Amino acid sequence: MSEMITADLVDLDLSADTKEAAARALAERMSALGRVTDLDGFLADVAAREAQMPTGLNGGIGIPHCRSEHVTEPTLAFGRKAAGIDFGAPDGPADLIFLIAAPAGADDAHLTILSALARQLTNTAFTAALRAVDDPETATALIRGDRTPASVDVPPGAGSAERPEGPGAPEAGAAGAVASPEDTAVSGTAPVPSAGVENGSDPVPGATAAPAGRPFRVVAVTSCPTGIAHTYMAAESLENAGREAGIELVVETQGSAGFTRLDPAVITAADGVILAHDVPVREKERFAGKPTVDVGVKAGINRPAELVAEVREKAARGELTAGPAPDSATRSASGTPVERTGGAGEGYGTRLRTWLMSGVSYMVPFVAAGGLLIALGFAIGGWQVNKAPSVMDHFVWTQADSWGALLFQIGGVAFNFLIPVLAGYIAYGMADRPGLVPGFVGGSIAFTINAGFLGGLAAGLIAGGVVMAIQKVRIPAAVRGIMPVVVIPLISSAVVGFLMFVVIGKPIASAQKGMTDWLNGLTGANAVLLGGLLGLMMCFDLGGPVNKVAYTFATAGIAVANPGDSAMRIMAAVMAAGMVPPLAMALATTVRARLFTPAERENGKAAWVLGASFITEGAIPFAAADPLRVIPSAMAGGAVTGALSMTFGATLRAPHGGIFVVPLIGNPFLYLVAVAAGVGVTTALVVVLKGLRKRSPSGAGAENTGTGAVSPAGSKEPVAA
Repeated sequence: MSEMITADLVDLDLSADTKEAAARALAERMSALGRVTDLDGFLADVAAREAQMPTGLNGGIGIPHCRSEHVTEPTLAFGRKAAGIDFGAPDGPADLIFLIAAPAGADDAHLTILSALARQLTNTAFTAALRAVDDPETATALIRGDRTPASVDVPPGAGSAERPEGPGAPEAGAAGAVASPEDTAVSGTAPVPSAGVENGSDPVPGATAAPAGRPFRVVAVTSCPTGIAHTYMAAESLENAGREAGIELVVETQGSAGFTRLDPAVITAADGVILAHDVPVREKERFAGKPTVDVGVKAGINRPAELVAEVREKAARGELTAGPAPDSATRSASGTPVERTGGAGEGYGTRLRTWLMSGVSYMVPFVAAGGLLIALGFAIGGWQVNKAPSVMDHFVWTQADSWGALLFQIGGVAFNFLIPVLAGYIAYGMADRPGLVPGFVGGSIAFTINAGFLGGLAAGLIAGGVVMAIQKVRIPAAVRGIMPVVVIPLISSAVVGFLMFVVIGKPIASAQKGMTDWLNGLTGANAVLLGGLLGLMMCFDLGGPVNKVAYTFATAGIAVANPGDSAMRIMAAVMAAGMVPPLAMALATTVRARLFTPAERENGKAAWVLGASFITEGAIPFAAADPLRVIPSAMAGGAVTGALSMTFGATLRAPHGGIFVVPLIGNPFLYLVAVAAGVGVTTALVVVLKGLRKRSPSGAGAENTGTGAVSPAGSKEPVAA
């Protein structure tokens, strides 16, 4: 088998100025060697991965990578750009770019080699040597491990020392050096995780001491969606930080090649747990009942020393769990995981948003299933189906009315879970499994007293807060085992129940009724303005927090057995506006293909289906590449569609479905007219704005057109591998 990287796959003087152009330049080298069968298809896969999360890392490194059916064998290509290219890293552009291509069915051995490269990138001696080499052969030998960084003449001041400092930039000596570069070179063998403690290492100042006679012990898990790069870089950084802190730290990497479970005895003996992941931790229950720090995988790369210090502090306080639960990762409408936060240095507003989105993400499937069933019930059984008797006593197999009533009543039962699920998983996002019981109890009380959506929000936050407060209390080791199962659920449920029934339940119920009455009273210009505002919000961050606020506002209005006409009009306007950005991008790439890169044209084909299905995130690849032109255009079209939908009086009982629920829409023809109008506005604006820009010699997409990529969560540093 040919080697993974050769001198032909190295470009030490990239001419590209954007990450798209850099990926194309390196991919063309792969294609020339027959390792990529479809260049544009492969680049589309790279762009889709990049849209999930920028692949720039602190220290001037960019690692665009993906799995693709267009790749014949695992391949690395390396490029260097002295001026740097923006890959979305906090500390600035990347001058070292590694394009990692893995076949869709890559075997474990090859993925292990790729993971070894990912670990090696945390070695500052390695990256400094790559910046100093002057011929492709030497660079190839370094990456393959045939030469060591010490064998390269590195000028004084070269390497990471000249990189600009930025938020999260690694401190010298913290997680930037590997004890033996040869151990992690791309030589075909996986690096061995260190679980020991260096002789003479001092503990972190102020950190808690472990039980007498042994060092503090931490187990960690790292994972990312692709499972090739970030998973192993986070593991390497954490291991290095553990050695620096003088503790025992063992990492379980849950990568694409599967994972080897930590020895249960190692987990049992651990004093704390660090979870650095962007996909749910597999078999996470193994780590229950221990002080836990739960963050995104990039935090494991950029600030490992802080995570080590934080888990030691939590162990000192006797906290059993902390931060958002790994499996409560907020997801966009398309299922893309969105970064959970909650570690040190993050503001309360960020954590609050994450907690709320945790609850909403679990509630949305209930809204979708229940809403569609209720809508189908109306379609089959007529608008009087809500007055039908129970199908347990009156069901006739041959009557459409009975089937309509059956679907309506099943949907109604699903809707009864909305508020408890919302509250339960807000609390779960705050306090992990101990928060579920008081959260569900509080949500059920909110449903019982008609406190509605607002009551569910309050109950979830109160439940999570009460549990987190209990977790901060120092508990004797002898009773810690029963805390999550008995003590915490008992005390927290009693406190939440008292507050919801006696203290805040009635005022919240009054506020919920007032909001419902206000929505039902919207008419004329007020309704049109609201539709335009919701359209702007749906298209502002394409599936991010602002988008989710608008969507949640709409679903809250129809999340009752008999929503008013205004609530259904709002739901229709929100869904219509959310369809506009991907449909407009699909149309623009069709009518003015020359304005878009081949990767964007490929994404445009998928955007037809995504837009028609009401998956706003289908426009993210376009916004990430050109936010200053795409996002304002999308907002304009969304506002037009939202306002027209409200003007036409279109109604929608289902919270999702796109064009597939058009038969369930009131005034469906005018509804489609509103969508088409918004798509036309956005398409025209995008085409005009892209046509006005100064074209570079290398073609469309060759200029740096934005200030950063936009994630599904609306941030410039979204989550993924």
